[in-house]
Amino acid sequence: MKTAVARALPVSATVFPILYMISTVHLLNDSMQSTVTALFPVLRESQHLSYGQIGLIAFMMNITASFLQPLVGWFADKKPRPFILPLGVCFTLLGVVMLALAPNFATVLLSVTAIGIGSAAFHPESSRVAYLAAGNNRGLAQSIFQVGGNIGSALGPVMTATIFIPLGQKGVLLFIVAAVAGIVLQTLVARWYAAVGAAPKPKKTAQSVQSASKLTVGKVRMSVGILVLLVFSKHVYLSSFTSFYSLYLIDDFGVGKQAAQWYLFAFLVASAAGTFIGGPLADRFGRRNIIWLSILGTAPFSIALPYADPFWSAVLCVCAGFVLSSAFSIIVVYAQELLPGKIGLVSGLFFGLAFGLGGLGSALLGEIADHTSISTVMHICAYLPLLGIFTLLLPKDAELRGR
Repeated sequence: MKTAVARALPVSATVFPILYMISTVHLLNDSMQSTVTALFPVLRESQHLSYGQIGLIAFMMNITASFLQPLVGWFADKKPRPFILPLGVCFTLLGVVMLALAPNFATVLLSVTAIGIGSAAFHPESSRVAYLAAGNNRGLAQSIFQVGGNIGSALGPVMTATIFIPLGQKGVLLFIVAAVAGIVLQTLVARWYAAVGAAPKPKKTAQSVQSASKLTVGKVRMSVGILVLLVFSKHVYLSSFTSFYSLYLIDDFGVGKQAAQWYLFAFLVASAAGTFIGGPLADRFGRRNIIWLSILGTAPFSIALPYADPFWSAVLCVCAGFVLSSAFSIIVVYAQELLPGKIGLVSGLFFGLAFGLGGLGSALLGEIADHTSISTVMHICAYLPLLGIFTLLLPKDAELRGR
């Protein structure tokens, strides 16, 4: 899209073609990233890994992304950096190829670090693009962007059952095609982003400055702290599922490796549906209301799940995935409105926290599983959604917008 066209777009216009493109790239990126956890059952046998080592693999990928994403966001806040968009997918491609050919545990760690760098470059700038293309539909725009990632993650168990168990580790090489497609799409998005970045910015009015200053600094800091706590509860619980749920079914219920992947697939598909619905609901009924309902509303399902048999476990994991995953896109938008003018930093911070807390959770939960049992891990994590009660301390939407 040319600069002249970008300038002609009204501020309230939602640029759906751009949103669909970055959502598609998010799908491709996270499907490549999900090859890491999808390979866990294969790597555990082929390289004789412990639960702790499996957790360390997830930790290395996620902690790399966690530290780098806020830096990428801060760097891009200074000046738009469209080249970061395709560059991130290039790093993911490098990591995927290394993972497919990794002969030992150390090389696996190096390959997932490259994938983490790719995610760190991809998420903050792509989230900024979603913000710029959102118009007045910020919740919907973030949901469209993030549902692509959820679908990509949901493909992980399918890949385990249909690709990695039959073909083994080298089956990851098939994702070279996905990486090339992602690079092409991100190059197109980068051109639009460059045009929008070159367009003149509207001057701040006295009214906008006044509305941005309604919340005190202390209130903003407390609100950010609560959002961080909510991200902690959500993503440590999610990491218990993505890293260990299929192994829990295999070890405690005797479910076959391929069958266990379909349970995880059901959870992740439900998560994708929840992500897509959460944004529009927040635009209609308020961000704080949906955040509260999403996190705390997961608790009845998560607490019951460790006591369920395989059939009811499937039902409960679908319900938990759907309700819990409606929150994250709204948390990002809420934080962006708390700290206007720092879109890249906020996006990088919260995506980084999601990755970092997920990685720390995987490493810690793996060690707990080695010293106790995988069942103990599922019981501990069941109570994390109760932290959603702290959402009640967040400013209401009207207060957030300075009304």
